[in-house]
Amino acid sequence: MLRGPVGFMAYHGGSLEEMTDVVAEAAADRSGASYYAVVQPTHFNRHIPSHKVAPEESPALQQFVDHVQVVITIHGFGRHHMWTTLLLGGQNRELAEHVAGHLRLTLPEYTLETDLDAMPKELRGLHHRNPVNLPRHQGVQIELPPRVRGRSPIWRDWEGPGLVPHTQALIDGLVAAATTWPTA
Repeated sequence: MLRGPVGFMAYHGGSLEEMTDVVAEAAADRSGASYYAVVQPTHFNRHIPSHKVAPEESPALQQFVDHVQVVITIHGFGRHHMWTTLLLGGQNRELAEHVAGHLRLTLPEYTLETDLDAMPKELRGLHHRNPVNLPRHQGVQIELPPRVRGRSPIWRDWEGPGLVPHTQALIDGLVAAATTWPTA
């Protein structure tokens, strides 16, 4: 969906990196941002490396990349020593710091890592063919652990209403970051 010059993407959504599409879509809807997702059906978990997700293969992705100025791409990851760490990679480091500043306010229980050298190399989102880096002013790739996506055992008793509190706080921070990012 093409709307504003800020975009949210989740191209490993659905059953692969659960809740990433839900987070990206909610943040885009609330902020008036553009939105692009690939949502895999239940029991289908085909991971295509980010640098192989190509606009040449998808007219919708090409239109999205051409339309937005910056993008916030939502991914999921899990590492035993990083259950409360969000990684903010991608080539637009100013946007990464801007988003991290807003998320630190809404997610004080989490570590917001923006130092690329402190991130696992494969999660930095720096490859020039990665869709996060294709818009005019590139973007930030956010890697979310299961806990903030509501996919952790600590949420097993959550009955709602709505999303778990950490996921809702994440979306609130993303909306604040998207609506306050200066666009030309």
